[in-house]
Amino acid sequence: MTANSQGDTRREFLKTTTAAAIGAAVSSLSLVPPVHANGSDSIKVGIIGCGGRGSGAGENVLQAAKGVEIVALGDYFENNAYALKDRLRAFAEEDAKVKELGNKCVDPAVYGGLDAFKKVIDTPGLNYVILATPPGFRPLHIQAAVAAGKHVFTEKPVAVDGPGVRTCFAVYEEAQKKGLGIASGTQRRHQATYIEMAKMLHDGKIGDIVAGRCYWNNTGDIWFRRRKPGMNDLDYQIYNWYHFLWLCGDHIVEQHVHNIDVINWFLRAHPLRALGMGGRVAPCNNPNEDGNKYNFFSVEFEYPNGVRVQSMCRQCPNVDGNFPGVSGVSEAVVGTKGTCYTTDGRRPTDYLINGQPALNRDLVRNFPNPYVQEHTNLIESIRAGKPINELKNVTESTLAAIMGRMSAYTGKVVTWEQALNSKEKTMPDRLDPSSVVPVPPVPVPGKTPLI
Repeated sequence: MTANSQGDTRREFLKTTTAAAIGAAVSSLSLVPPVHANGSDSIKVGIIGCGGRGSGAGENVLQAAKGVEIVALGDYFENNAYALKDRLRAFAEEDAKVKELGNKCVDPAVYGGLDAFKKVIDTPGLNYVILATPPGFRPLHIQAAVAAGKHVFTEKPVAVDGPGVRTCFAVYEEAQKKGLGIASGTQRRHQATYIEMAKMLHDGKIGDIVAGRCYWNNTGDIWFRRRKPGMNDLDYQIYNWYHFLWLCGDHIVEQHVHNIDVINWFLRAHPLRALGMGGRVAPCNNPNEDGNKYNFFSVEFEYPNGVRVQSMCRQCPNVDGNFPGVSGVSEAVVGTKGTCYTTDGRRPTDYLINGQPALNRDLVRNFPNPYVQEHTNLIESIRAGKPINELKNVTESTLAAIMGRMSAYTGKVVTWEQALNSKEKTMPDRLDPSSVVPVPPVPVPGKTPLI
């Protein structure tokens, strides 16, 4: 099959597939012992979700360590998987680092449809799964990979609602018992500059942290994809996934989770409660076409010991991203002995303590690509027989973002326990390409109930 653009629907659809049926597929996965790749053992990779992030992660893992081979690719849109097969095969043949490491992407198996994740996981010899589908599917896919004894690299966030979060906390414990490695796409935790700043804070460089703030304020709107002729509801919503709550979790969860994760890391805690607001700038004439996400959020989180953190994120055109000289994607904390400012960059002024550059200039200019380093760290830990497991951290950061979203949607103070125990299940009851997939209306604070 030739590769076509994302959203091309010329492939075999599952005629009637329900969420329950997909869940049943998980239980049918063969339970095999976890794979511990020791020494020169090869890392055989399958990628589930072959869009932009899956494509990037595929290139990253090929550059991460010796002995890596891409053996399987899966995507709801099968043509995406074929396109990625061509891309990664060319990348492996042309990239100097990949050739130096001797890594390969020769002829990976390709799968499409809602059950592509199961087929990838069942690929013979596969021991390392990359999860990069829209986040709504993440709990199911993490659960399936760990049940099958695979090491996992999962993109963030790892859930979009309370039930998904509870699944991930349970899977974290299962992975611990099985000795499986799980790394997540919160790449700042693998970035040398952020690691050094976190160490300074934890060593008391600015004293006890008493307040903070974090931003992801875009100065433009997020991408939007129009429905193509002949697309059914399920095709279109997955194709335009960023604009539907059940798939994206809204941008505070899908995107701003990075900054919230940094604050959790710096404070070594998760928030206890949240009070937020937000709204939608773009008109919503029909949620089935326009989606049901907000454009902006502002949330105050309360952490232990009365520490307050202001969180803002926005995806609006024709606006300022921040005050002059301050990045719209950044974090800052205030301590009893000073202040700290961080943003993801390679300038000395991107990492400040008390207003002054805090890191060695060479480190700032030359730190390894964190998108590659996160795979390197996971693979090295697997081969050492001491696999890292980041699922608890990223699940806590995901839940913090969900808690902020719930508060903004309802206009109510939301506690950690309320968010964790929420019964709100965003996944549609039926995922069926042959029927309408209804979309709830855009939430209205004061009218949307807290479930």
